[in-house]
Amino acid sequence: MGKTEQLTDTMFYIMAALTKPRHGYAIMSLIEKTTEGVVTIGPASMYTIIKKLLKQEWIYLHDSSGARRKVYQLTDKGRRVLEEDFKVRKRLIQLAEKGLKGEEV
Repeated sequence: MGKTEQLTDTMFYIMAALTKPRHGYAIMSLIEKTTEGVVTIGPASMYTIIKKLLKQEWIYLHDSSGARRKVYQLTDKGRRVLEEDFKVRKRLIQLAEKGLKGEEV
């Protein structure tokens, strides 16, 4: 399998939150709740990354007609990027698990 662009942790968290349509505050809240407060993303960082993800066409502005808040969601391209990055992260976690258990890696 070819090498894909690796996501930063923050990009990964935001894209994972956008498997369903969400607005900015909902993204930040979900990440903080899911990580039990270990990971928090401020609005400035989040919207900077959202701009990059929009430019890469990994997310899009979901129909938010009449709504005050902008709602975003993954594109098909973004879903593929997230899936590939997830596979790499999963392998790294498996490596760490084996090493921490004292198993041969």
